[in-house]
Amino acid sequence: MRIAFVSFETAHHRDTETNQRLRTVCELLAEHGHDVHWYCAGFWAGEESTFDADGITYHGVSSGLEARSSFLFRLPFVLAAASPDIVHVSAQPPNQVVAANWGATLARAPLVLEWYGDSGVADTRWTRVATGRPDRIVTPSELVGTWVREIGADGDLVETMPNPIDCELIQAVEPGAEVDVIYARRLDEGANLESLLLGLAELRGRDWSANIVGDGPERDAYEQLARELRIEDRVTFLGDLELEERIAAYRGAHVFAQTADHCVFPTELLWAIAAGCVGIVEYHADSSAHELVEGWDRGFRTTSEDELAEAIVAAGDLEHREYDEAFTDYDRSAVADRYLELYRTLQDERGLL
Repeated sequence: MRIAFVSFETAHHRDTETNQRLRTVCELLAEHGHDVHWYCAGFWAGEESTFDADGITYHGVSSGLEARSSFLFRLPFVLAAASPDIVHVSAQPPNQVVAANWGATLARAPLVLEWYGDSGVADTRWTRVATGRPDRIVTPSELVGTWVREIGADGDLVETMPNPIDCELIQAVEPGAEVDVIYARRLDEGANLESLLLGLAELRGRDWSANIVGDGPERDAYEQLARELRIEDRVTFLGDLELEERIAAYRGAHVFAQTADHCVFPTELLWAIAAGCVGIVEYHADSSAHELVEGWDRGFRTTSEDELAEAIVAAGDLEHREYDEAFTDYDRSAVADRYLELYRTLQDERGLL
């Protein structure tokens, strides 16, 4: 299948969650042998019009990020000439959805809109227009799906697709040192690590240890808070770790705590619970993390530091695991199959199969 992805900006321009998500989807489909093309602003040196990396062929529709108008004008004609089976466009910036829709119409291909929502879903004229163009809208969670519906999207067109994990990799990594509680996220203003630290402080009279994975501008403040709460001797700040190092840490941990204020999809929580951790999620209106543990017998939802502390104690009664096969539906191959099934359904609806 020839798939045309459209995003003016890529992870090579700016390493955002939205750009990472689209690149991951491209890589999944390329791994399955499909012909994957990304139409974007050029980011590579030299005069070549294309650039190949990780099974993806990037096409420079414009010369750089300063040439957005040129990108939007040229895109429909470039897509028509490419004759893709599917056009898959990112929601950011939203005016590219309109241009991609023209291109898909000319190419007689279905249009899929990927709406990740890591910077929210703004209610603007362009975002409202964008919701009316695609054959399907893909979001990472029900939370983002709700945001998109609230600005006018047809709910019947919205489908949820998770971020994928690699179950074989989890099983291949040796477990790290045993620890009772682990947390992982960039330590910025949205990390809300104070909820976990306050909850742990409620358990000073018990024997426990905790690891904090991640770095960021608020790390010093969180380390200071641990000292003020007199738990610094039991909380270890590990800084940034590579993926395999994080997996090892999760396989050695008993509980993963998710307390961030904003999260459109809890990727690290998913890696951790698939690696055997019990999942404890503090509910927040702008976080989808609770969706991952609802109805799961090794998951807890909390709304306060006291409840979080109680959940940590209750989790101690559950067996320690180093892998949980309940999450194989989130494996890379399974998520790729779901995208391909969506594409084929759209082609069938159009009479293109």
